[in-house]
Amino acid sequence: MPTKVTNEILTAAIEGFEAQKTKINAQIAELRETLSGGPAKPAVASQPQKRKRKRMSAASRARIAAAQRKRWAASKKAAEPPAQEAAHKPKRKLSAAGRKAIIAATKKRWALKRAEAAKAQSPVAKKPAPAKKVAAKKAAVKKAATRKTAPVAAQSATETGGQ
Repeated sequence: MPTKVTNEILTAAIEGFEAQKTKINAQIAELRETLSGGPAKPAVASQPQKRKRKRMSAASRARIAAAQRKRWAASKKAAEPPAQEAAHKPKRKLSAAGRKAIIAATKKRWALKRAEAAKAQSPVAKKPAPAKKVAAKKAAVKKAATRKTAPVAAQSATETGGQ
């Protein structure tokens, strides 16, 4: 049955090999010390040396920059619309006669709209529903008046002796 190699297994293996490497380097250093009779420098540095950074000449940088500008110009040129479409038409202006015609048509349209609204309003005004509300209010006022006057009438009847 094959075992799966995971990142955890690989990192553990690397750590183990590095530990073995340090032990071996220490043993080699002891052997060299006994050979020479003094402390010896380790054969292999424990940390890898940093690579030196490559310097680029000014001429090289200028060539690279020019090539990049050329690529940008080519990509922008391909993205631009043709020159004929780029020229915008001048803004159109409404003449005085055209403006007057539009105003007249708008006024005519609103006059028709108002006439239709007035036609629709006239049957609504003839309905007796609002009159009922007024009649109901009057009836409520009359009932309240009789309630107020009823106790007074009852008092006067009791005062006179029930006549």
